[in-house]
Parts: sequence; C-alpha cells; structure tokens
Amino acid sequence: MTRIDDTPPAWDERTQLTTFLDYTRDTVRAKCAGVSAENARRALLPGSPLMTMSGLVNHLRWVEYYWFQVVFLGEDDQGPWTEEDPDREMRIAVDFPLTQLLDEYAEQSTRYRELVAETELATTARRAVRGGLHVDLRWILLHLTEETARHNGHLDILREMLDGTTGD
Repeated sequence: MTRIDDTPPAWDERTQLTTFLDYTRDTVRAKCAGVSAENARRALLPGSPLMTMSGLVNHLRWVEYYWFQVVFLGEDDQGPWTEEDPDREMRIAVDFPLTQLLDEYAEQSTRYRELVAETELATTARRAVRGGLHVDLRWILLHLTEETARHNGHLDILREMLDGTTGD
C-alpha cells in the first residue's frame, strides 16, 4: 500500500487537526485501492452483515455530512438513514460502484476542508448533540478523525480477508 504522510506542514492546532483528518481520509482511499467491484460489496464477517468496504466508505461519507452539515451548520438532515433503517447508508452502498463512493467522499471532503479553513475552531455547532451539548468545530474534527481511524481498522481487516493485502 502507498505510504501516506501524517506529518503536518505546520504545527499550529488547525494544521495538526486537519492533517490528521486528511491522513485518515487518504488511508480510506489507500485501503480501497485495487479492490474489485465484487469484493467491495462482500460482507465477510458473519456477525456484521453490513460491513463491506463499500458500506464503510459510504458510512464515512454520510458521517461527515451529518457532523458538518446537520450538526455544525444546522441544516435539515437529508441523510439516507431512517428510524426503521438507521444503518441504511451501509445497506445501500452495495448498489453503487466503490469508485463512485470514493469520488463522492473526496468531493465532499474538499468542501468541508474549505468550511474548516474559513471557520474558527472554537465556533459552536448550531445543533445540540447528546444531552443538549453544543460541540465546537475542534471537537467535530477530533471526532471525525477518531471515527475514520476506527473504520480504517475495519477496512484493513476486510482487505486482508479479501485478498491478503496489508499495510499502513
């Protein structure tokens, strides 16, 4: 796998936070490089039938959407999930080519990168989460880095099970 650099070009807080989020985003793409359309849709873990490479990429895309657009900006939630199917973004992912999901995730990440560049880290989200707490942009960046890194571990396991590929 391609080595991705996680060293920030500057040591201020914003650059460090955005570098690590971009690093985890880039790792998603690296984990998926060269995976066939068929393999991207395969669920290999009997206890996790929705855990496919496509499902994880789509989940990460929609998680970022939720935190930036719904929570931070306060927009109406237009995500694919429903009360009856809260994991729908993972279920429907198998209906789309992995390359399309990765491209949509990358395009969206570019828009959020611009939002983050022009917004103070201490800016409070417009919507409350968990118990009425209003998180700030800094917390959202940290949370998305944690969420993406956790799912990179899942992608790593699936990739090794699919074709034996391992790496950073």
